[in-house]
Amino acid sequence: MRFVLGDDSIADREAIDKLPSVKGMFTNAGQFQVIIGNDVPNFYNDFTAVSGIDGVSKEEGKRSAAKNQNWLQRAVGVLAEIFAPIIPAIIVGGLILGFRNIIGEVQFNGATIASQSVFWQGVYDFLWLPGEAIFQFLPVGITWSVTKKMGTTQILGIILGITLVSPQLLNAYDVANTAAADIPVWDFGFAQIQMIGYQAQVIPAMLAGFLLAYLERGFRKIIPESISMIFVPLFSLLPTILVAHVILGPIGWTIGTWISKIVNTGLTSSLSWLFGGLFGALYAPLVVTGLHHTTIAIDTQLIADFQSTNLWPLIAISNIAQGAAVLGVIVAHRNNTKEKSVSVPSLISAWLGVTEPAMLLLAIRRRNDRKRYRWYD
Repeated sequence: MRFVLGDDSIADREAIDKLPSVKGMFTNAGQFQVIIGNDVPNFYNDFTAVSGIDGVSKEEGKRSAAKNQNWLQRAVGVLAEIFAPIIPAIIVGGLILGFRNIIGEVQFNGATIASQSVFWQGVYDFLWLPGEAIFQFLPVGITWSVTKKMGTTQILGIILGITLVSPQLLNAYDVANTAAADIPVWDFGFAQIQMIGYQAQVIPAMLAGFLLAYLERGFRKIIPESISMIFVPLFSLLPTILVAHVILGPIGWTIGTWISKIVNTGLTSSLSWLFGGLFGALYAPLVVTGLHHTTIAIDTQLIADFQSTNLWPLIAISNIAQGAAVLGVIVAHRNNTKEKSVSVPSLISAWLGVTEPAMLLLAIRRRNDRKRYRWYD
């Protein structure tokens, strides 16, 4: 159950923790959350009946909780909510392309699996279809997610994303191998705009999505409602597309490229031990705060620039380690029924890639106040 409290310190954590039905509690994203499990709907009904307080929607709860956060937490929360809806696609895309690379790129006894079999060559060729849809056309998902988060017209976000990856444009992966004179342009007489796509680019899509959302919000305030259906989309979408290709796209591409180069260099240089160690040490605390969703932007940029990401292996190892720690808790507390009701599901969740239950309910347990913790080794 998630509560947005006016004063978080008043919550009687010790009394709540003694309840047999409570598996744990923590504060995250401005919400005081009490872990109950599958029976939470029954507890919710009982709570509303006794307290006389009705619940609100998830989005309303997030808006209220944002008041308990500082500007940095709110900004990061927005980024996390943008990437959260597209995480399933990125995960399945990574699995598909990883399997595709094994059968088509890795050599066994001097030849790849695909080169030795018509069937596996067909599988290799076919798997490019979903792989391309997920990663090369990722800007469509990002611009849609931005408009969804900002509460603006989602179909306009989808259209904006398509204009960034349209087949009419020079594919982003072909730019480096194309002479400047051969890059197609839109010629307006007084100016020319290069027709370059932003396949797999994250930051240009985010910048364009936010510009579209803020323009739509602004025009809705000044354009009469009777004609808003026509002119709000027109005045919001066309300027955004133009600015995206003239200003935001090149700037975002440059920023994203620099970020991916710095991360890739840090993980492949002679100081990789230091960079990898820092990332490994900081990733778990990032998960606790919810900031880890922002690493998706770096991962996808690495894939766009280097056709691979060396962050995901580190994250996978972190998840495996969290699950192993929970397994130790299960063994050490094998006779504790209440502990097992939390630790066993947390173990399964951690080894499937979701470590929040393991970290929030087992790795750190709040006791008397915020400054006192119990750690499980």
